[in-house]
Amino acid sequence: MPMKITKAVAASLLLISGSVLAREPIPAEAFAKMPEIQSVSMSTDGKNLVALVVSPVGDRQDTALATWDLANLDAGPMITPSNDRMKFIGANAMKADRVLAIGRQEWTGQLAGCGEGSATGATKTFVTKAYLTDARHKRFGEAFADNTRKLGVSEEMKRCLEIGGSASLVNTLPLDPDNVIIQQFNILTLSGDYYLYNLRTNETKLLLRAGGRTSPGLFDPRTGDLLTRTELEGVASGEYEQRVHIKNRQSGKFEVHDNLTRKLSERYTVDIVGIDEETGKFYVLTDLFSDLVQAWMYDPATRQFDAEPLLAHPEFSIRNLILGSQPSNFNRVLGFSIDGPQPETTYVDPAMKSIHDGLKQAYPGKTVSITGYNDDLSRVLYATSSASSAPAYYLLLDRSRSKLLGGQRPWIDSKQIGEQRWVTYTARDGMKIPAILDLPAGWKQGDDSLPTIIHPHGGPWARDYTGWDGSGWVPFLTSRGYAVLRPQYRGSAGLGRKLWLAGDAEWGHKMQDDKDDGAAWLVQQGIADPNRIAIFGYSYGGFAAAAAVVRPDSPYQCAIAGAPVANLGKLGRSWSDNRVQRILQGRTVTGMDPMLNTHKANIPLLTYVGDRDVRTPSFHARDFYNAVKGNVPARFELIADMPHSMPWYPRHQTQTLALIEQYLAKDCGPGGL
Repeated sequence: MPMKITKAVAASLLLISGSVLAREPIPAEAFAKMPEIQSVSMSTDGKNLVALVVSPVGDRQDTALATWDLANLDAGPMITPSNDRMKFIGANAMKADRVLAIGRQEWTGQLAGCGEGSATGATKTFVTKAYLTDARHKRFGEAFADNTRKLGVSEEMKRCLEIGGSASLVNTLPLDPDNVIIQQFNILTLSGDYYLYNLRTNETKLLLRAGGRTSPGLFDPRTGDLLTRTELEGVASGEYEQRVHIKNRQSGKFEVHDNLTRKLSERYTVDIVGIDEETGKFYVLTDLFSDLVQAWMYDPATRQFDAEPLLAHPEFSIRNLILGSQPSNFNRVLGFSIDGPQPETTYVDPAMKSIHDGLKQAYPGKTVSITGYNDDLSRVLYATSSASSAPAYYLLLDRSRSKLLGGQRPWIDSKQIGEQRWVTYTARDGMKIPAILDLPAGWKQGDDSLPTIIHPHGGPWARDYTGWDGSGWVPFLTSRGYAVLRPQYRGSAGLGRKLWLAGDAEWGHKMQDDKDDGAAWLVQQGIADPNRIAIFGYSYGGFAAAAAVVRPDSPYQCAIAGAPVANLGKLGRSWSDNRVQRILQGRTVTGMDPMLNTHKANIPLLTYVGDRDVRTPSFHARDFYNAVKGNVPARFELIADMPHSMPWYPRHQTQTLALIEQYLAKDCGPGGL
């Protein structure tokens, strides 16, 4: 008599012949639900804790602002839910019992060239605002707002300021009990002015009037005085120098330092991140002497770097120096971070090292990040995470006991998420390409090869890190039996100048070869089934997916292009708030334009985009879909009210993850992937 197989029994059988156990896939809702807690910070005086939590009212689809009095932690937090229009998307604990909250709401109207979006007609977008409130949430006001009368300012400019906000936080000045440094947009000069801002009285003191080509560098961490600044100067047609000016201690005047000045097109990193108060030397993160960023000491008096770097790593860049923020350790180097597969922090300060080492022993297999502490280290805020565990937040009290504040997604079973590896493969021209490989739980070498997703990151001047994938895409896919490879293709930033510069003008060419070569390498390794490979990317990754549709000899059975740039000729000039990046990156964005090659489409396509996406507007995806649908099976989805970047509404995640899952299973090549 044949055995009757129920769904429950089937779920315990092998998913693929071999030994990969078929677990229940993690549902889309597990990644779409509002995190239980996020954006956690502690005030530098150790008095208050601030976070965003899931709203206790309604259907738990919104955020709420939460603050704890750390002197009475057991009393629980003060909670203010987001309202019907403005939703909290970020928060930060300030001093003087102040809280900085970031809110966002949907907005539709004429931008008239203000920010990203159409210069004419109405644009669907979001307005983001910063608010200041007290620890008890008694009153919310726009943060650092300039409330003076704006004589002679057009209504269009006033609307622009209303849409984009007019001020931002620059430096918290940890030792100053009242003041921070802010930037306000000057509507008369169309430039950013920098002020010392009193959180208690709202009074301001001008520190710098920055023009369109002048920007501040390092402020004195004790006094707020400006110590360095940079200026862009045109030196040839289309070429600029980024000149570093340092304040002379004796004369008080700013002087150009030629050995820190470089042409923008050379794309060197020269980042002055601190000052050693004993010697007057600056801490500089730079790749002037290596393919990787190193930490150097620079003497402004002699205008010389030290003979040897302060810190260097043979494989990865120095990510940052950790400087003390409390009276007992202020401005001392407490440690540093390496920009490895994931940021790796090492403390050299004995007290911080002892705490960090103890916490790492307490959470084996997880990354432990110290994110806040008070002066005597009786209160230490830290987070833990791993590739299979979303961040969780704790308070270490009196160096002896930890209190769990909460986890982002405690409902996800880490056993449903498989293995993660940092790997390197060789591209067809010999360049070494680092990548992150994620495998389904239970798969081991020698098992049957897997359906595989090549998943390039956005940017492209960005990179991926190992550890928890905040988008949810990777664990969503691996829990469904897919292998996922995230190539750090040429043009990726943060992994050395050689790899970064090699992507210039190679969109759709060598940058694309790197993704295809990653697929070929996985086949050679016995991991990927050559007949079951797809490409899925978002933003620039969406471009890569669109390029794969029209390139010949594709290794993919289908492509999923989320919010793609599909028309390089219409990329526009407003995709970054950073003018320097627009100048630099704009000249590198050339190569194979998918929109000019739609007649070559040869694999099925799913493309989707939000109707409030102003970074890669929907015409990119829609026009590309319309142009290829006559040649290959194609599908286009416009997602209501979704912006380009996270955070998205839970319904956005639910809808798009369901699209991806169904498309891969049913429409990716003959019979699905």
